[in-house]
Amino acid sequence: MAIRLASPLLVLLTILQWLISSPLFVAGQGSWQLLQNNAGISSMHSAVTRFNTVIFLDRTNIGPSQIKLPDGRCRQQPAERISKSDCYAHSVMFNPANGAVRALFIFTDTWCSSGQFMWDGQMVQTGGDFEGNKKIRTLTPCPASGNCDWTETGTELSRGRWYSTNHILPGGNRQIVMGGRNEPTYEFVPKRTAGEGVFALSVLGACCDNLYPFVFMLPNGDLFVFANQDSVVMNVASGKVVKALPKIPGNPRNYPSGGSAAMLPIKAPHNSVEILVCGGAATGASRTGDKGAAASASCGRINPTAGAPGWAMEDMPVRRVMGDMINLPTGEILIINGAQNGYQGWGTASNPALRPVKYNGDFRAGTRFQTLTGTAIPRVYHSTANLLPDGRVLVAGSNTHQFYTYSGEFPTELRVEAYSPAYLGSNFNNVRPQITGVPGVIKYKTAFTVTFNIGARTGGFEVNILSAPYSTHSFSQGQRAIKLAVVAPVRSGTGWSTIVTGPPSANVAPQQHYMLFCVQNGIPGTSRWVRVA
Repeated sequence: MAIRLASPLLVLLTILQWLISSPLFVAGQGSWQLLQNNAGISSMHSAVTRFNTVIFLDRTNIGPSQIKLPDGRCRQQPAERISKSDCYAHSVMFNPANGAVRALFIFTDTWCSSGQFMWDGQMVQTGGDFEGNKKIRTLTPCPASGNCDWTETGTELSRGRWYSTNHILPGGNRQIVMGGRNEPTYEFVPKRTAGEGVFALSVLGACCDNLYPFVFMLPNGDLFVFANQDSVVMNVASGKVVKALPKIPGNPRNYPSGGSAAMLPIKAPHNSVEILVCGGAATGASRTGDKGAAASASCGRINPTAGAPGWAMEDMPVRRVMGDMINLPTGEILIINGAQNGYQGWGTASNPALRPVKYNGDFRAGTRFQTLTGTAIPRVYHSTANLLPDGRVLVAGSNTHQFYTYSGEFPTELRVEAYSPAYLGSNFNNVRPQITGVPGVIKYKTAFTVTFNIGARTGGFEVNILSAPYSTHSFSQGQRAIKLAVVAPVRSGTGWSTIVTGPPSANVAPQQHYMLFCVQNGIPGTSRWVRVA
């Protein structure tokens, strides 16, 4: 009997269908996991603690959340505009290991606020709206079984700060707080001297699209400050602008235009670094209320430490507003969350950008982006993203409504997901380093030993440290990745060891807790927390 051969087109479609449905194909683009169906609140701000828990923080004038304060406790706040007697939590501690949620107590409004971890791991959180506008709050993290909570300090900011950006400074015991709505100034927390006030910075005062400025500390200790399309390099000690940088081509990038930015890893000899700024709303979209305007796909890359800095422009494969840019332990940058049309605000965006994109700054232009596996859950306005110590990326939030609303195209999102990049695939377990020993404290310019086990030793080996930033409104405040100098690993008993040199200075790595990752041939293991001192 003659065998009828399938047409070439049918064969091709069958092969494509098999590839799309195969685990190897999915692993090559990463995968998603739902960690919690209802976290109680929608995350507007988030930060990962050194105990592997995650602080989620919303605003207080949102009305009832879906988690009550424990033991019948209620917040009695006469200045609150919505619920003056409020028995619901607006902040929680989340445990990614098991999805557990514990209610936390916030007294004043944290809407669109800012924060940073100090050298000892304490979160210092500043500003907000209305009665919370000048407040300073702290939270000293504890193990997942603990009961640590927010404390509102008796000290206030000199000026009200709403939509500001914080950055830790060398020493690890002070932050700079930059900008805010109608506040083109900065100040320090705590103050450097008694009675110290605020300082003007002109780049913060340009018209429009300049809130939540992008702020990064450069390897010489100066600050890169970006607002709208303009950026400067500022010396912290003198307060002087030491370099005005060229305007980035294209569209505005800061709130409410909702672009994002990340600093590429600082590599040995740790004296130069590049900044990547991507996406955002179309020019004028937020001012004209154009909710359907196509978002930008453009990215600009600049080295502020160069003698004559200039922007190198390149397009992402997916246009995006309200994206989050996350440093990965491999040195790559993940661009995740957001929408393809509109701008930041309540109900002002559409066409969610469900597929993340990975950027590899070491590749040549034109080959740096890779589109990855998408989620089914839109994450638009008021979403967050954070790197976890095991290499996953935690994604939470999305509330494009004034109050919690569970209907419509983009309902208030209480679900929490984790995106697992392809490097976490089980097919890499044999070459994945498993750290067995690392000091709890690493010193500047000082050698230390890292021991690890591994199934097979192959390819390049790195030891990288990554900070735990404060994520809100498409920017991770204080985010940085440092590739440390390492000696080629050698056999040590039944395992392996390598000699690593600590960062050269607090300008490169301010005193804080960092996640230390061992990475072999692009495959990271689970990190260990270390304190740089």
